[in-house]
Amino acid sequence: MPPSHRGARARGLFGNRRRRGPAMAEDLDALLDEVETKFCRLQALGTVGKRDRGGGEEAAGERDRSAKILTKAVVDEEDIDDIIKDIIDESSLSKKPVKLKSKSASPTSERNSASIQAHGKSCCPVYLGGSSTPRGIGTNISQRTCDQLRCTACDFHVSHYNDYQWDKSCDYLFFRNNMPELSKLRAKMIKKKGSRAYACQCSWRSIDELTDLRTDRQLRWVCGKHVE
Repeated sequence: MPPSHRGARARGLFGNRRRRGPAMAEDLDALLDEVETKFCRLQALGTVGKRDRGGGEEAAGERDRSAKILTKAVVDEEDIDDIIKDIIDESSLSKKPVKLKSKSASPTSERNSASIQAHGKSCCPVYLGGSSTPRGIGTNISQRTCDQLRCTACDFHVSHYNDYQWDKSCDYLFFRNNMPELSKLRAKMIKKKGSRAYACQCSWRSIDELTDLRTDRQLRWVCGKHVE
């Protein structure tokens, strides 16, 4: 009920008593005014309290949301730190096998380089010649007969014999069955000073002078490389 209505009701209830005496009526009016003033003050304080409580709840809600955001940010930052740490650990671990692989591969590379060095140099061009022609790595300047010949047709080393030539009756089966046993080959070898007899399991030649191998297109002989 509004204070004005309550004051009016109170005045209605005590209206008859006012008539009994002016002093009592004044005292009663003062009392009613005091009550009405306190009541209005309490009502105003209640409204303000509600507003304060509402604002406090909103402020508390804002504080809770801020706390949650800060907590989430801290957690996210910790997660990011963990992820970065994991990436660093994985990268460091992935680098170790690469180093081990390179170390384990180094003997292979050394063997390959040693193999390349062991193969040495090839003749260019490849020369054949008689027994008086020096042997070694043949070049356009140093014309030496190759003593490391290999046949690409039968994959056999080409043997040579100084101061010999092959008999004209030699054939494919003879060399196929007897190479490289010198004791069996002697049956078809003829002594000749200054000549050199070459043969593999499929081809044979008797050479008296320096000859470029490229001029004989039937031969499948190549330089097998010289070890220096």
